[in-house]
Amino acid sequence: MTTLQTRNLKLSYSLSGPEGAPVLLLSNSIATTLAMWTPQLSALQPHFRVLRYDTRGHGQSEIPDGPYSIDQLGQDVLDLMDVLDVEKVHFCGLSLGGMTGMWLAAHHPSRIDKLVLSNCVPHIGNEAMWNSRIAQVLETGMEEIAAGQVGRWFRPGFENSDPEAYRAAELGIKQMLAQGYAGCCAVLRDADLRTSLSGIAAPALVIGGQYDLATPPEKTKQLASEIRAAKYAELPGGHLTNLDATEAFNAAVVQFLKE
Repeated sequence: MTTLQTRNLKLSYSLSGPEGAPVLLLSNSIATTLAMWTPQLSALQPHFRVLRYDTRGHGQSEIPDGPYSIDQLGQDVLDLMDVLDVEKVHFCGLSLGGMTGMWLAAHHPSRIDKLVLSNCVPHIGNEAMWNSRIAQVLETGMEEIAAGQVGRWFRPGFENSDPEAYRAAELGIKQMLAQGYAGCCAVLRDADLRTSLSGIAAPALVIGGQYDLATPPEKTKQLASEIRAAKYAELPGGHLTNLDATEAFNAAVVQFLKE
C-alpha cells in the first residue's frame, strides 16, 4: 500500500498485477478499505493490472472535513488516475463505490472502459435517516453501530460459515474514524444519480445480492434496466457479495470484463 498526494488530498492505493495489462480499478463500500477486495486478487491479477484505493475518509487516505459529495469522490478517482498516468480503466465499485462508478461513467465516459456496479443504486435511503446516523457517530463514535451495520452486510449464516471474515468486517467498522464515515454518509444522503443513468454508455454489469437488505434485488434489477448496455447478475450473497459469494462474484466479473 502506498500513499500519494493528488491535486486535492492524499489517497492510499495498491497497484498489482502484470504491467501492460488493462487496468481494473476497484472502489470500496462505505466503512471498509481497499482490503475488502483481497478475495478477488487471485482471480483478477492474472488478467488485469489491479488498482485499489481507499475512498477519502477511509483507511489510510486523508480524512478532510466533511460533508463530502459524489462529485468529490469521482474527482478523487480522476486525480488518482492522472497522477498514475492511467488514461482509461475498467471500473468495479460496490455500494458507495458503485455510485462513484455511475458518476464517472456518466460525467467522464472517456475514462471508463467497462463498468461493474455491485450492490448499489443511484439513490439510497432518506435525508432524516442519514442525518440521524451522522449525528450518532459524531457524538458517540463507531462502536455502537458496528454490530447492526455488519449484520446487514452478509447473507444469513455467514457469521457461522466464515466467522473470521465477519469479525474482521465488524472490527473494521469499529476502528474507522467517525469523521470519515459521516462525510461519506453525506454522500449517500445527497447523491441522486437517477437522471444520470441515461448518459452511461459504457458496457455495464450490475450485480445484485439475493439476500441484500441495503440494496435489494428488485432495486438492482431496476438499475440494470435503466442503463442502455447493462447486463444483470444476481448472486447468492448479501450486500457485500464479493465477500460472501466470492467465487460467483469473481467468475461473473472476469467473464464480463474478458468478453
